[in-house]
Amino acid sequence: MPAKRVLVLTENFPPKSGGSGRWFWELYSRLPKEQFIVVTDEVADSSVDNEIENTVIRIPLSSSEWGFKSVIGLKFYWRSARAIKKLVKQYDITEIHCGRVIHEGVIAWLVSLTTKVSVSCFIHGEDIETAATSREHHLMVNKVCAKSKHLICNSLNSQNIARRLGFDYQNTLILHPGADCSRFVPAACDKAFRQKMGWHERKVILTVGRLQARKGHDKMIEAMQSILKQEPNALYCMVGSGSTKPYLEELIDQYGLTESVVFLDEISDQEMIQCYQQCDLFILPNRTIDNDIEGFGMVLVEAQACAKVVIAGDSGGTKETMLPNETGFVIDCTDAEIIASTIIELLGNSDKRERMGSKGREFVSSTFDWLPHVEKAKEIFSQ
Repeated sequence: MPAKRVLVLTENFPPKSGGSGRWFWELYSRLPKEQFIVVTDEVADSSVDNEIENTVIRIPLSSSEWGFKSVIGLKFYWRSARAIKKLVKQYDITEIHCGRVIHEGVIAWLVSLTTKVSVSCFIHGEDIETAATSREHHLMVNKVCAKSKHLICNSLNSQNIARRLGFDYQNTLILHPGADCSRFVPAACDKAFRQKMGWHERKVILTVGRLQARKGHDKMIEAMQSILKQEPNALYCMVGSGSTKPYLEELIDQYGLTESVVFLDEISDQEMIQCYQQCDLFILPNRTIDNDIEGFGMVLVEAQACAKVVIAGDSGGTKETMLPNETGFVIDCTDAEIIASTIIELLGNSDKRERMGSKGREFVSSTFDWLPHVEKAKEIFSQ
């Protein structure tokens, strides 16, 4: 029996930033290139496609409207489904893997109505939680989930959300994102890199991720006022770009923190890894805003792979990324003073940071490294 051919449909894929896109890149690049074809969104510079052996096809996959009631949404789905149906025929596709239920899953569901392809969808938690607030989107998601062979949840938390919202048709399973423990590794102090970044001898607190409300950068910036009273040499560095940057810049000015809070939004992947390696501790101060949650928190895994103690908000699936109180801390990140007190205690205890960081490296290497992750994915995809 010939191997099935799979079309991976995802708007989020490098060079776009974001944990899910990076996850798909790392996962599917490790699977047979003849079997998995990636279809993703158009970008200005797609030269990154040359770095992956899989066939990468770029078509317009962005839309300002995702509902059927909107003319814009209808046109988007009609155009996208038509394009994907052509690719299904051209490449003899038997299955579509969707980066999200909505809108990639909706496109695949439409294609499946007139073809024999099966559909599997990744679920990240916040995607279906947000969709459930709209009656129209809830109905669309329900149709896709009922049709899907597998709903691949990135965490137990995401699986529980799918079940709570009635989207689990006995087809959910869990596949945590992985980390490349051969690239994300501990490193000795690199004074040249620290000087290049403007960090010098300061104690650096790092966050990596999109600048969006649920990530909690604002509360960390607020916490810096208290942190600096105890640790005047502290520096908060945010790697990423996003919609909340103007608001965060206003907060920095308001609190007088221009010398102690910085953005890094145009750095290479290697420089990002060096940021993990050279920081003193890592925080993802996430919180739930309306129905927007952090489904997992891949950056927490990457930081631990670099032997850094981590702090995360007690929202979503972040506690699944660590051994709480052993490799990191899960705290209430809606409270700036709780953030501040946790960080002050860690910055003042280098032995504790080193001890917890080393245990974090061991934990991630045994739990999230790509080798066991890919083997589990192969088992799922072969069903």
